[in-house]
Amino acid sequence: MIERLSNSQLLQLILTNVKELTREPGVLFWGIIFPILMSLGLGVAFTKKKDVITNIAVTGQEKLMTESPDSTSAIMSFLMANNAVAEKDKKGVVTRKLTVPDDKLGNTSFIFHSLSWKDAMVMLKRGNINIILDEKNGVIQYHFDPMNPDAQLTYLKLSKLLNRTLPVDTVPTAEIIPLTVSGTRYIDFLIPGLIAMGVMMSCMWGVSYAIIERRSKKLLRRMVATPMKRSNFLIAMITVRLLMNFVEAGLLFLFAWLVFNITIQGSVSALIVLFISGNFAFAGIAIFISSHTAKTEVGNGLINAVSMPMMVLSGVFFSYHNFPEWSIPTIQKLPLSMMADGIRSIMIEGAGFAEVAVQGIFLSAIGIVFFIAGMRLFRWH
Repeated sequence: MIERLSNSQLLQLILTNVKELTREPGVLFWGIIFPILMSLGLGVAFTKKKDVITNIAVTGQEKLMTESPDSTSAIMSFLMANNAVAEKDKKGVVTRKLTVPDDKLGNTSFIFHSLSWKDAMVMLKRGNINIILDEKNGVIQYHFDPMNPDAQLTYLKLSKLLNRTLPVDTVPTAEIIPLTVSGTRYIDFLIPGLIAMGVMMSCMWGVSYAIIERRSKKLLRRMVATPMKRSNFLIAMITVRLLMNFVEAGLLFLFAWLVFNITIQGSVSALIVLFISGNFAFAGIAIFISSHTAKTEVGNGLINAVSMPMMVLSGVFFSYHNFPEWSIPTIQKLPLSMMADGIRSIMIEGAGFAEVAVQGIFLSAIGIVFFIAGMRLFRWH
């Protein structure tokens, strides 16, 4: 009899929990439907066969874009032999595009930009290109980071195509010149992105999820019953998280400095101001996300819905210039993109206050707007 009663109770408890879940649309959407939609979108994006576009900087080739190329240049002979098409980008700069068809692996399009060495290095540091091509005394020089797999693949494809296109007796000698100085390596591109992503994830989970969890446990209701000023509670959480983010970012940079010899080439004070602005932006977004819901499952979905797209799009692990051109202006306006781009420009390009002023102002404005909106919508019970 006792065992039968116990089993009946267990069944009723299971049915009760099932009904609670099925009666909460947010739980079903964020727990079931949203992951399916994410897998569908990413699956279509990464399995659809399309052209692989590779940008290459060519230095010392002033006649690269002219109709009458320099016949003594092996690079120009290679481009003209393959009928590389002259095009203009959105800024009106002329480039040459060479498309190599491949039915099995997809077409590869090489876009050659004629740039000065200084401009080419800036594009390389920003991740817009991964290889610099030069020609001196009949020798073609490939400048790239040997630890960058994309650069290695570009070199293999391009060198093979060049050797196959030009006549055997005219194929020039090739030389690989590794770019291992600070600012040109992949690790130099990665660390600023990791610092920015760390701020975003810390605020999303350390502020937003903590508030939702306290609301679900009725702790916020108890706290608001005290003489506590409501805004002070949120400001205190943001302040603690800001201090923690400084410690976490400092330790990450210390590790990168000791192991990879990464340095800050720009203004340290500008970096600190930009870092604080980024914290304000993501803290404000975190307050807004956690302003209403009391379900941890829904909060988990909201946090992932905000953070995951930016992790993929905002150029943390690879340049967002790999995405279609029409999407880049929108991606550049994302908070994580602005913060990562600003930190990179300071750390590896030597930027100061003037170069990152726009990012700092926008990030601060985002934080203020979302914080005010979150306060107006905030539920304490």
